[in-house]
Amino acid sequence: MNIILFGPPGAGKGTQSKYLVKKINGLQISTGDMLRDEIKNETDIGKTIINDMNDGKFVSDEIVNKLIKNIISNPKNKDKLIFDGYPRSISQAKNLDILLNDTNQKIDFIFFLNVNKDTIIERIKKRKILENRLDDELNTMLNRYDTYIKTTKPVLNFYSKNPNFHEIDGTLEIDEITRKIDTFINV
Repeated sequence: MNIILFGPPGAGKGTQSKYLVKKINGLQISTGDMLRDEIKNETDIGKTIINDMNDGKFVSDEIVNKLIKNIISNPKNKDKLIFDGYPRSISQAKNLDILLNDTNQKIDFIFFLNVNKDTIIERIKKRKILENRLDDELNTMLNRYDTYIKTTKPVLNFYSKNPNFHEIDGTLEIDEITRKIDTFINV
């Protein structure tokens, strides 16, 4: 089973992804985590992306797509992918379709965690204290949110026509969101 979770930064994609990893024995693919690992390990890609992330910009599709391809093309990951924050652009969505088609896979469920900006701000403030993430500075987060809204709106339109697309109120409590996802998955 392959699942896409998308929503603005701080919507709870990571929390729900971790739950789904356990539920379906899946593999969480968090582009944010992958990019932070590249930075932490001071790779060439990490050095390229750190300035964009600190400015609240999204990393180029080319870099993200390359990292994603390596995971999808690995046979041991087949049909147990949980995409946390990917795709974020039409280019990434089309790339994902190609990669999945090339590996004889499909997306089974798409969940959009819809959360308003005020809720996101409160969550990011709490997460900043708990996780001390570099990209959780308020101004950086506001830039990321605005960029998300601008670049991801077309992705929302792209996927919303899919019969496997489900919009969930992301302002609900974590366990309520989890129960809503469970009603669709029925595993």
